[in-house]
Amino acid sequence: MSLRTEEGRLIKASCWLSETEGSFTARGTSLPIFHDANSGLINALPIGVSVELGCGLKVRPMGASNSTSTLSSTFFLTGIPGYEEFHHWISIPFCLFYLVGITGNCIILHIVRTDPRLHEPMYYFLAMLSLSDMGMSLPTMISLLRVLWSISKEIPFNICVIQMFLIHTFSFTESSVLLAMALDRYVAICHPLRYATILTPKLIAKIGIAALLRSALPLMPLLTRLAFFPFCHSHVLSHSYCLHQDIIRLACADTKFNVIYGLVVITMLWGMDSLGILVSYVFILHSVLRIASREGRLKALNTCASHICAVLILYVPMIGLSIVHRFAKHSSPFTYIFMAHIYLMVPPVLNPIIYSVKTKQIRQGVLHLILPHKIFSSM
Repeated sequence: MSLRTEEGRLIKASCWLSETEGSFTARGTSLPIFHDANSGLINALPIGVSVELGCGLKVRPMGASNSTSTLSSTFFLTGIPGYEEFHHWISIPFCLFYLVGITGNCIILHIVRTDPRLHEPMYYFLAMLSLSDMGMSLPTMISLLRVLWSISKEIPFNICVIQMFLIHTFSFTESSVLLAMALDRYVAICHPLRYATILTPKLIAKIGIAALLRSALPLMPLLTRLAFFPFCHSHVLSHSYCLHQDIIRLACADTKFNVIYGLVVITMLWGMDSLGILVSYVFILHSVLRIASREGRLKALNTCASHICAVLILYVPMIGLSIVHRFAKHSSPFTYIFMAHIYLMVPPVLNPIIYSVKTKQIRQGVLHLILPHKIFSSM
């Protein structure tokens, strides 16, 4: 079957493509089509021809990628491959995850802001952690739900870069905040008499600003270079949101700088943070072991339990996703998507729950919000 179209005119036809290759006619010339079975997209070679088939498959001019600006490029997001007919049902647990994560973090922010007893360094850092969790997960929510609800899989390049910047910035910021929380625990356990004089509100504010700038500024060279890359191959991303390691594999240019620089940034930021956390806990353990009573040792370690859980639920998925992207390039697309969702959705959901369960003051604040005042007073 052939389709005729004038340049710039969009026509619709029934779903006719049954093979991985076919052809259509534009201005009387037969032109080849390449069908990507995984993404459901068809890449056509001619410039200026755009055809949308009735089954939802799209013909996109591949040649146009070389002649148009990268800034005007459009990428295509991926849902859950192999489960497209269940996307609407799959969206339900994702909506619940987002609802629990946003509500939990907002409750913690509200409790820390309104309860004067919680105006202490530990809880200020907890509020920073909640803000980082929300900053890391919220940019993905709209694009993910648009894909799962079959609204649109397209995302413009500039929006993709902004989303990428927010995800990576707040991911690095959360790691920096966890380092600051480890230092907070170190000072509280090893130097309790100097705790208030060392961690002043002014110093805490400087730490928060430094964590944000330290995370955002190193990303600028990476994202700036993306604007100069041609994307002449498939524009289909592996996830329902944009990640740097995902988008550079689609570029038709030398991406060696982005790959090496990206690895350096990850190693420097995550590596320094994880090393700082490890060293802090070495000193904490050394100090705890010198406490005479068993109850005193357990009480000191219990104050670190929530922080240790937060570290694990951030770093384990983070390392797993990086390994999958760099060393398991031929693995199933489902693996990429599953790891990315765990990395971006689990910390914002679990962190409020962990701190609400393990921290008495936060738990009391949550109960005070949920239960009527009379019932809470009688507890």
